[in-house]
Amino acid sequence: MQQIINFIIRNKNFLLFLLLFSVSILFTIQSHSYHKSKFINSANFLTGGVYNSINDFNNYFKLKSQNQLLAAENLRLRSILRNSKGLVDSTYIDSLTFNKAYRFYNANVIKNSYSLTDNFLTLNKGTNDSVKQDFGVISSKGIIGIVDKTSSNYATVLSILNTTSKISAQLKKSNHFGTLTWNGKSPEFTQLLDIPKVAIFAKGDTIITSGRSSIFPKNIDIGTIESFQLDAAENYYEIEVKLFNDMTSIEHVYIIENVDLSEITNLENGVNE
Repeated sequence: MQQIINFIIRNKNFLLFLLLFSVSILFTIQSHSYHKSKFINSANFLTGGVYNSINDFNNYFKLKSQNQLLAAENLRLRSILRNSKGLVDSTYIDSLTFNKAYRFYNANVIKNSYSLTDNFLTLNKGTNDSVKQDFGVISSKGIIGIVDKTSSNYATVLSILNTTSKISAQLKKSNHFGTLTWNGKSPEFTQLLDIPKVAIFAKGDTIITSGRSSIFPKNIDIGTIESFQLDAAENYYEIEVKLFNDMTSIEHVYIIENVDLSEITNLENGVNE
C-alpha cells in the first residue's frame, strides 16, 4: 500500500495530466456530433473484434446443434417450395423473383444480452456488407430486432427484448393490429398492446408482423397468444405473446433491407412537414 502511495506522489503531475486530458476528450466527444459518431464507430470496431474472436471459439463447440437448426430450416423451406409449386398451375409466379421490395443478408450474432431492461445484440456484418441503420433482423423462427448502429464490419441491434422497442404486429387470423413492446420481465414473452375490443381471438393464436412499417414485411412470425386482458379503460386488449424464438440462444440471423425505404421515408417526412 505504501508503495502505491509513493508511486502516486512521485508521478502526481503526470497522473493529473492524464486525468485532465481524459476529461477534455470526454467533453469534446459529448459536445460535437462528428466526434461522437467517430468514437462510437471506433468503439464498435474494437469491441466487435473482441466479441467476434470469442464467438468463433464458442461456435466450434456448437456446430452440431447449429447444423441441426439449419437442416430443419432447409427441410421447411424445401417443403414450402415443393408444395407451392405442386398446388398451382401454369400461371404460377415465383414470388422470390416477383417481389423485389426486400433484400436479405445473413449474419452471425457475436454478442447477445437478454437479462437487462434494454438489451442489444452485436452482428458480424456492417456497412462494408451494405448493412445500415433501421434494417430489420429476423431468424428462421421469427423477428429479432432492428439495426441500431453500424461500423465498417459490425452492427448493433435493438432487441425486441428492449423496453424502447416498438414494432407493428397483428393477429394472423385478422387485420387487427397493435404495438409489440416488452415490459422488461421474462425473455420468453413480449406484449402486444392496443388490439381493439372488437377483435376475436383465442389463446394459442399466432401473432405476426403487420407490414405497416417500412422495416419488416408482413407475415413474419413473432409468437403465440399466451394470455390477454382488457386495459384500464376496457377499450383495448393487452396480450401476452410467447415468442417463437429462444432469445437467449440466437446464432444465425437474417438482415432485411427494404429497397424502397429511402423513398418511403422521404415521402412521409414531406407529409409531416
